[in-house]
Amino acid sequence: MHLLLPNPRGFCAGVRMAVDVIDQVIELFPGQTIFCYHEIVHNKHVVGRFQHNGVKFVEDLDEVPQGGIIVFSAHGISPAIRKQAADRKLTTIDATCPLVTKVHAEAIRYSRQGYQILLVGHKHHQEVIGTTGEAPDVTQVVESPDDIPNLRIHDASKLVYLTQTTLSTDDAGVIITALKAAFPQIKEPPSSDICYATTNRQHAVRQLAPHCDMVLVIGSRNSSNSVRLTEIAKNVGTDARLLDDASELDFAWFPTGKERVLITAGASAPEDLVADVCRALLTRFGGTIETADIMPEDVEFAAPGNLRKIMIERGIDPATRRFKIESPVVTQALYGAVPLTISAKP
Repeated sequence: MHLLLPNPRGFCAGVRMAVDVIDQVIELFPGQTIFCYHEIVHNKHVVGRFQHNGVKFVEDLDEVPQGGIIVFSAHGISPAIRKQAADRKLTTIDATCPLVTKVHAEAIRYSRQGYQILLVGHKHHQEVIGTTGEAPDVTQVVESPDDIPNLRIHDASKLVYLTQTTLSTDDAGVIITALKAAFPQIKEPPSSDICYATTNRQHAVRQLAPHCDMVLVIGSRNSSNSVRLTEIAKNVGTDARLLDDASELDFAWFPTGKERVLITAGASAPEDLVADVCRALLTRFGGTIETADIMPEDVEFAAPGNLRKIMIERGIDPATRRFKIESPVVTQALYGAVPLTISAKP
């Protein structure tokens, strides 16, 4: 079997920051229960590891004791949640991805300028709920072109569309094209709202999947970007499966054992899960691993402002801890004793 690992895959800068935020909060508040509003990221293994360390994930701030410690997840929250946290005198640490914060800022700016906002995304996704909360009276969610005839438009010359950051560029493009056809004067954001990491991972799958017999996407089923990666592989004609970890592998998917398999991971899936899947396949079928460098990533996010403030109050220099994510590297230490043939391909 020949396994192909694309770079980039797995953790993006926003996820790495959010995960590091909780790690640091655990260190800063030893012995105290750390609460997190929503799952910090959409991956059951990441969430499970934090639960093992005593972190409690809640869907209602009333579950957090008065004056307790709450981390806001990477997906962003509405102003109403911020106010509720302040009213309950909670110590808040905001791990919202800066790229999500950008969309929130756009919603605020356009609503103040008198625009109606058409938010392209999944209405029940936490990111969309948080963004809508910035301007609920002027925001409508568009999940598909079928929603367009039912939109309530007051002035077609004062419309703007924004998008959920983790959408498939293919799916978003279909909806945006339909919006522009229905409302030719609709304004678009100054730059794409779809996250660079989402775009890069999708581009890698779109480029490599046609040359493979199977695509395996490591990620949880509630991870929007992981689901989109699976759909993109299928859209280009390659069989694709979404799995949380190696325990969900079915060797019957590989009847000859000689397949060329692309293995990628959603932006919230840790690299060790990818390694587990590779080890399981190579142990069963033998073969090699090749890496394909499709798009370089070197994105760095600073610690959230409220966390930096707490660190400074504790005499810790925030500059000593940087939040950085780079393309994952295949190493013998991570991938174990299975013989590997590693190469890089442009």
